[in-house]
Parts: sequence; structure tokens; C-alpha cells
Amino acid sequence: MTWQGWAEIAFTLSVTIALGWPLGLYMARVWTGQKTWLDPVAHPIERGFYALCGVKPDEGQGWLGYASAFLMFSGAGFLLLYLILRVQGVLPLNPLHFAGMSPHLAFNTAISFVTNTNWQSYAGESTLSNLSQMAGLTVQNFASAAAGIAVAAALARAFAANRGEKLGNFWADLTRVTLYILLPISLVLAFVLLAQGIPQTLAASVDAKTLEGAKQTLVVGPVASQEIIKQLGTNGGGFFNANSAHPFENPNAWSNLIEEIVMNALAFGVFIAFGVVAFARKEARALVAAAAIIVSSAAALIYVNETLPTPALVHAQHVVATPNMEGKEVRFGAPSSSVWTAMTTGASDGGVNAMHESYTPLGGGIALFLIKLGEMTPGGVGSGLYGMVVMAIIAVFVAGLMVGRTPEYLGKKVEAREVKFAVLATLILPTALLGFAAIAAVLPEALKGLSANGPHGLTEILYAYGSAVGNNGSAFAGLTANAPWWDTTLGIAMGLGRFAYAIPVLAMAGSIAAKPKLAPTAGTLPTNGLQFVLLLLGVILILGGLQYFPPLALGPIVEHFQMLSANR
Repeated sequence: MTWQGWAEIAFTLSVTIALGWPLGLYMARVWTGQKTWLDPVAHPIERGFYALCGVKPDEGQGWLGYASAFLMFSGAGFLLLYLILRVQGVLPLNPLHFAGMSPHLAFNTAISFVTNTNWQSYAGESTLSNLSQMAGLTVQNFASAAAGIAVAAALARAFAANRGEKLGNFWADLTRVTLYILLPISLVLAFVLLAQGIPQTLAASVDAKTLEGAKQTLVVGPVASQEIIKQLGTNGGGFFNANSAHPFENPNAWSNLIEEIVMNALAFGVFIAFGVVAFARKEARALVAAAAIIVSSAAALIYVNETLPTPALVHAQHVVATPNMEGKEVRFGAPSSSVWTAMTTGASDGGVNAMHESYTPLGGGIALFLIKLGEMTPGGVGSGLYGMVVMAIIAVFVAGLMVGRTPEYLGKKVEAREVKFAVLATLILPTALLGFAAIAAVLPEALKGLSANGPHGLTEILYAYGSAVGNNGSAFAGLTANAPWWDTTLGIAMGLGRFAYAIPVLAMAGSIAAKPKLAPTAGTLPTNGLQFVLLLLGVILILGGLQYFPPLALGPIVEHFQMLSANR
């Protein structure tokens, strides 16, 4: 640990959160249909899409209509991507002549990208054609992120409504988010990454000469355009198997800093936009504070653990105890890998540049714990916001009843109906995660994919299903996931984590929108100060973390003490 390392972590997180404010203010204008500086270019394209698709943007939808559109769009995207992956062998732009994916791998990959999870059971550079990378994965990187932001916009309108029933128009939200937010930012920053040395070409490969004079063939492709939306939409799923640890995705310190910041800036911006649209700016700052505390604390704890020797080396007297550099992106050091890990496991991947399996047991345990919290810290774009609001609803309801105050949040009375939907959404994650993990832990077909037995193997199982159901997509490594059992069950877990979570949230939004907007009274529980931040953190840690504690403890914590006793 060095002061420079701590300064790097603090700078990266500070800039990321600070950029969320202007992005959030701009995003709020897009959500509400106000004029933006992009109107002269984007507005004619927007009108053309509406005319082509028969969309009436001013025609609002109730929660059921909004949810139906969300599901139909995602379902169509899944079918199209699945088809592309299955038949890519006969499609153009396939210079290396890759065959189509197997049915189970195509299913896993398609649902992975449609749900904004971007779990990779494949190596992109040796599996996917340029067409599959561009028309398949990159398109869904835009579409899935836009759909998540659209759901967040609908939730914000629910809190702003006064006895209203409409949440907006999903098709209009999807179009505007893509045209006014994701596409222009990605276009500009793709050129920035291109300038840093990231390839952008339709060529299959280039030949290079090594230092020894040997010939080496390097796979290239349209990397820069996919890399930026991968980071901006908290997507993950890079062009290469190594993701942002690969020098063609992340060539130098500047590209590393840009990708780290971009990965979470828009997710924090969604919090700010929510506060503006819902007329609750101070309350939104409380949500930002809670997310920032969790992700910064995690980065600090990972940095501490990963700059210490592994416990086994400490007690192996014949080995010099040095900091654990295995699994790090050695070009950028432990501080960058620590903050990147905290931001990817607390977000929706974004593309790892560290191998969590090679972390110390407690360092990897912190990453696993963040996965178990779900998408709230700050989570994927859109999904992080509504995950945090679900926790806020539960917090005000429980705290309000305990102290005898009116359970209200952002001027809306919180009653049994809203809490039931919030609890239903919350129960989806542990039920799917622990259910699948329990079966995998005793099923021989599943155990074949593990790289280790005992606590470490259990950690691989928990991390995989936690990453899937939390729509995170980062991998612990070591697990051979490209097999029918893992591809199928992880795919189902991704679908549950996305849709079985978002639909109760939209139902809750519909119930909230129908309620009158109330002015705060002396009996209203304050939701914009430090006390509420601490209350919210407590609820998140209890509901998002402690429910997993028994199986979590059997993984990295037990492994830590096993390593401490090794070689004594």
C-alpha cells in the first residue's frame, strides 16, 4: 500500500461520481422530452423511427403496457441474437470462418447480452465473426442498457405523478435514450479510444514480429466501437476473452482511466436524473452517497488485502512473502485492479481487468459480497437505480412502522401493496441464486466444471450464479462454464434476475403513480440526510448480504483460514 495508490483510487472514484451530475442533468432533459443541443440532428431521426414503427410517443402506457413492451422488445432481441449466433457460419463478415455456436452456448450468450449481464462462456476472438460482434453483441449492448434506463425513467415519473396512471411510453424512452445519450457519447469516446491505439477494422488479423524475430498472428476487428458501449452501458462482454485486461481493449494508462470512469459515470447519472424528474434532488443525493460509500469501502478493502501476501505464503517459511500480484492487470498495478474490481462487481461488469480467482481469499470474498448485494452499488445503468429504490421503499416502511411515523417516500405513501412488490423483487435474487447453487453443489454434471473442490469450488458456484442472477457478468474464473448444465441454468438465472426483478418494480411504479403527491409533514420520516443513508446501508447489507452469509462464509472465509494453517 502506498499513498499514491490510495490517491489513485480516490481520484478515480471522485471523478466518476462528479461526472454523474452533468450527465444526470442532461439525462433528465431527455427523459422529460425537453430540448437538447442534439435536437437538430437527432430529432428528425427520432421522428423517422416513430413514423416507421407506428409509435405515438405522447401516448402514455400504464405499468402493464410498459412492462409488456419491455418484455416484447427483449424477447425479440433474444431471438434475433440467438439466430445470428447459430448461423454465423453462413453469414458474411466472417473472415476466420467461425462456425455457428452450439444451441446451449447460443442460448446463454443471447440471453446474457439481452439482460445486460454479458457473461462470457466463450472466447470472442476465437468464436465470433465480425458480424456477430457488431450486429449481435454491440447492438444488444446499446439495446439492453437503453431498456434498463427506460425502466428507471418510468419509475422516476411514478414518483412525480399526482394521481396519474401513466409511466410514459417505453418505445419513446428506448429511442430517446439511445439517440440522445448512448449513441453520441459512444461515438465521441470511440474515437478517443481509437486514438489510444484500440483497433477498429474489419480485417481478420495482422502479422507481427516478436522480439525473437518470430512471426505472430494477432486477431483484430471492430474493437473500439464495442469497447466503449461495453463500458458506458455497464455491459461487459468484450471483443476478446480477457476483456479489458487485453492490450487491444485497454492499451495504456489513459485508456484504463477512461474506461474505469465511463464504466460507472452514467450509472451515477441515472440517480441524479431520477432526483430531478421525481422532484427529489436531496433524496437522490442520499442514494448516491449510499452507493458511493459501499463501492469506495469495497475498493479500499480489496486494495488492503491485495497488497498483502497470501496467507499461505506468510506461513511458508521457505518462500519470500511478497504482495499478491497474481491475477492483477500488472501494467496498471493493484490500485487500478482494486478500484476496477469494486466498480465491476458493484456494477454490471463493464469488463474485468483482474482475475478474481487469483485474489487472496478475503479480497475475492469482497468481490463476491458485492455480487450478492445485487445491482445497487451503483449497479447497471437503470437497474442500479431501481434496485436502490426497492431497498429505500423497504427501509422507510420498516423504519416508519418502528418509530410510529408515516411510511412515505418522495411524497408517496408507502403501503402494503408497494412493499409486497418490493419484497417480491428482493426475493428473486436469493431464491434463484441459492436454489441453483444448491443443486450444482451436489450434481456430478455441474461439478465437472469446477477447477477446485471444497470451499474454493463452492465459491466458484456461488460467484457464477450470483453474477448471473445479479446481471453482473463478471467471472471468478476457474469455472468451465461452456457446458449444457452451466450454459442453460446460468441463462435461466440471468432471465430471472432481469425480468422477474424488473416486472415487480414496474408494478410497484404503477401503484405509486396512482397515489396523490403529498407534502411532507412533521410525521414524515426524513429521507435526505445522513440518518437515512445509514438506515439504507443497513437494509442493503441485511437484505442484500446477510441472507447469503452462511454459504458465503463457507467459501472465501473458510479458505482464508485453511491457507493460514497451511505449511505450519
